Amino acid sequence: MSLMTPREITSELDKHIVGQQAAKRAVAIALRNRWRRMKLDEDLRNEITPKNILMIGPTGVGKTEIARRLAKLAHAPFIKVEATKFTEVGYVGRDVESIVRDLADVSVKMIREAEMQKVQHLAEDLAEERILDVLLPQARNDDTEIENDSQSTARQVFRKKLRQGDLDEKEIEIKVAESPAGVEIMAPPGLEDMTSQLKSMFSNMNTGRKRSRRLTVKAALKVLKDEEAAKLINEDEIKNRAIEAAEQTGIVFIDEIDKVTNQHDAGSASVSREGVQRDLLPLIEGSTVSTKYGSIKTDHILFIASGAFHLSKPSDLIPELQGRLPIRVELDALTAQDFERILEEPNASLTEQYQALLGTEDL
Repeated sequence: MSLMTPREITSELDKHIVGQQAAKRAVAIALRNRWRRMKLDEDLRNEITPKNILMIGPTGVGKTEIARRLAKLAHAPFIKVEATKFTEVGYVGRDVESIVRDLADVSVKMIREAEMQKVQHLAEDLAEERILDVLLPQARNDDTEIENDSQSTARQVFRKKLRQGDLDEKEIEIKVAESPAGVEIMAPPGLEDMTSQLKSMFSNMNTGRKRSRRLTVKAALKVLKDEEAAKLINEDEIKNRAIEAAEQTGIVFIDEIDKVTNQHDAGSASVSREGVQRDLLPLIEGSTVSTKYGSIKTDHILFIASGAFHLSKPSDLIPELQGRLPIRVELDALTAQDFERILEEPNASLTEQYQALLGTEDL
């Protein structure tokens, strides 16, 4: 969780996004409130829910980028979805609960990568030993101390060559865990969770098997390092931490929310559009969603909805949904001066990117 003040968060966002100070302040305060909430006693902490945000502004002004940069600053699970991809329960298409399942996947991946990074050095040493075992197999009859000493000396010589990269192109044969076979199951509407569990069950059927692979030393070192790192981490702990991270710090960005409003009184499509809004209500207000990692409560997930609202107004959203998005921020359309600043000011601006690309040609 970020320890930065709202002013520091805003100045950090200024490095990547031009203008839109009102939106930056709103998300900065929302992030700081999360840090404040985690400092409270558990009883009071559970009572405080985030103030969800509705961003209103034309396409390309920075709505999505603000949310994405905020998630990076907070080191929080983040997912961006488009409201138009979802349908009311009972219609063909994805239901809104898949948002939380996707957020859980992102959270698990984020926590796993962090844990793998912690054990990287130890995994590298273990992978190195396995490579040396292949390059220098143990002699069958190590009867004398001289043979042991000579083998130890040879091992140190090969270890030095391995670390210097002298053996990178040498081909060796290693035994690695067999990767689970991919099983594709077509999911009926609303049963995505069941199909993901079936896929997990089929993939676990092949665990424990090993197969031989012929690789270069460089490629083998990477494969073995990942395998050893996977052995060193605790998957159950990762799942528990991932669920907690998704529940307490998760950020969901729902784009194109204006496209599911009833801008026309007539038309059969309006029924399912309003249904999507109604399905979003319990998710944003707080409900429990079952995932393959466990149940996730959405009470403290921060939801940021956005839309251009060209053909409709925020008041066209159903009243219940408007009430669950209490912070309303209007983003300004970009001017010619803003476009000039976009080319010059942000970190890794377009001009900086193309200078670096052309620099590879010595131009």
